[in-house]
Amino acid sequence: MFLNKRNYSLLGLLVLMWGSSFLLIDRSLLFFSPEQVVGYRLFIGAITMMLVAFFYGKKFPRSITPWLHFIVYAVIGNILPYLLIAKGQVTITSGMAGLLMAIMPLVTLVLAHFFLPNDKLNRYKAFGFVIGISGVLFILSPSLRDGSNTLIGILLVLSAACAYGVNTIIASRLPSYDPIVSSACVLLIASTLSFFIWPGVFFIDFSGVPLLSGASLILLGILPTGLAALVYFIIINSAGATFLSNINYLIPVVAFFLGALLLGEDILLSNLLALVLIISGIFVSRFKS
Repeated sequence: MFLNKRNYSLLGLLVLMWGSSFLLIDRSLLFFSPEQVVGYRLFIGAITMMLVAFFYGKKFPRSITPWLHFIVYAVIGNILPYLLIAKGQVTITSGMAGLLMAIMPLVTLVLAHFFLPNDKLNRYKAFGFVIGISGVLFILSPSLRDGSNTLIGILLVLSAACAYGVNTIIASRLPSYDPIVSSACVLLIASTLSFFIWPGVFFIDFSGVPLLSGASLILLGILPTGLAALVYFIIINSAGATFLSNINYLIPVVAFFLGALLLGEDILLSNLLALVLIISGIFVSRFKS
């Protein structure tokens, strides 16, 4: 596909939106609970994508099957990983969360070997996975020793990365739907389910919400939760999935350094080396046999 400045600009915008999500979660958690962050993030994201869907004149499915698929995406691709990340970030830094989420494509390629018949592991994928996982193991000991991160927080975010990987495999096995419609429907279902799961999270005295936390949560819902999905599918349709895969190298870098620059989080040599290892693992895994 033809690549132009517009595609690169959209890619940069998407990287900034997704890379900043960990920073926005961190600031939201200064006031809101993890469950509140998830609930309002999904609610605001759903409103955003519903407006986009109505603007483009999209019609929602009338049969039950697509809605059953959307429920699966809502639970495994939204509610579960969002909650795991929010709970994890209570005890780890935003930069660490972004760094750990970088293993998602590595988890996906292993799952693909078992569940996608035409996407088997080769020596490069296997070697890339080993390099990437070694990067995660490399940061565990020093990160726990410096007191800014906990083992449970790290494991929660790694579990979220696994959930995203599972969701990617499911999406590869299920039928494809209009991207705007599917994004709007999935977020609508996810926000509705979150209300039933945590009905109390939506009752807040908004007069006591700090401006920083409130603005961060609103931006979290509009940008990385809502509009990022639209930009994602625009890039897919105009430039292709291979071009889009470049975000796997960039998002953890953006998340890591945003935490350092804006929140004053420490930049440890072990974290930098781990970042290099994980990104190298992703790079090596893309080699062809």
